[in-house]
Amino acid sequence: MKKLSAIFLSFMLTMGILTSCGVDKNTNGFISDVEQEEEIVELDIAVLKGPTAMGLVQFMNNADNENIDGNKYSFTILNSPDEVTAKIVNGDIDIAAIPANLASVLYNNTNAEIKTLAINTLGVLYIVENGDTISSIEDLRGKTIYASGKGLTPEYTLNYILSQNGMIPEQDVKIEWKSEHTECLSALMANENSIAMLPQPFVTTAKTKSDKIRVALDLNKQWDELQEKNENISSLVTGVVVARKDIIEKNEKIISQFMDLYKKSVEFTNSNVEEAASLIEKYDIVPKAIAIKAIPECNITFISGSEMKEKLSGYLSVLYEQNPKTIGGSMPDDSFYYDG
Repeated sequence: MKKLSAIFLSFMLTMGILTSCGVDKNTNGFISDVEQEEEIVELDIAVLKGPTAMGLVQFMNNADNENIDGNKYSFTILNSPDEVTAKIVNGDIDIAAIPANLASVLYNNTNAEIKTLAINTLGVLYIVENGDTISSIEDLRGKTIYASGKGLTPEYTLNYILSQNGMIPEQDVKIEWKSEHTECLSALMANENSIAMLPQPFVTTAKTKSDKIRVALDLNKQWDELQEKNENISSLVTGVVVARKDIIEKNEKIISQFMDLYKKSVEFTNSNVEEAASLIEKYDIVPKAIAIKAIPECNITFISGSEMKEKLSGYLSVLYEQNPKTIGGSMPDDSFYYDG
């Protein structure tokens, strides 16, 4: 009887060990349940109010209502690239949607501590007029353009297009820089025959405020036309999504899931315009009526991998030729581009 009791006790102890442990084939031993459970990762993401945020609304809405794939995603919508820059440099955020040239500047100025995951927005800039006198780039000669985004993609895009058309920025064309797109919009509305460079969805907002407001030039098309005579063709890239290198290295699987979710959200915005517009209004990006009209004109996209590298490096090369400082002093190397 004592022998049976000893066997039973030994059996129960063995079962207890097997129940509380899992076999680790790599260590030829056991690992505890705590070690088997994957830690929940929370990513802090910052986006700019505009097309980048518009492409993320499905993702943001799902993240607000539930954990996705067992992980948490926290989104912050900001108005200024400067706000985003400070937060990613300080480590307050993990992933950010920022202007394309700013990504290169950060890469060069932080000892390669960020990587670009994808292009999220192509050309969204337009020359808008409160009148009917502009039909070509040459028509801008001698005129004043209200614009915002000095030191960022808008300035360098405009400078490139003007210079490639034989004009000297700030000399042949006066550019009156404003701190925000809303200021450009106000100036455009207040002055007859005025001209502004605006991105979507501000263009659509302007057109709803007055029937005198018209799109004079699509700068994305102007850029593409210039490429026809160039040996190295580039694309106009407005925005990209970047992540801190340490976050990528620690959470490779989560970053891959994030990119899948981001791509699906972009596809949702472009394919389900009315539903996406309702969410865009919910997140106070622009009113639903504006979003419905603006989404098809916003060039919201998700381009990753080798295609992303080709398009973005071509665009940065154009900026570098204008002024190396626009991209942080030098062309970023291959480690700037995420290839996971």
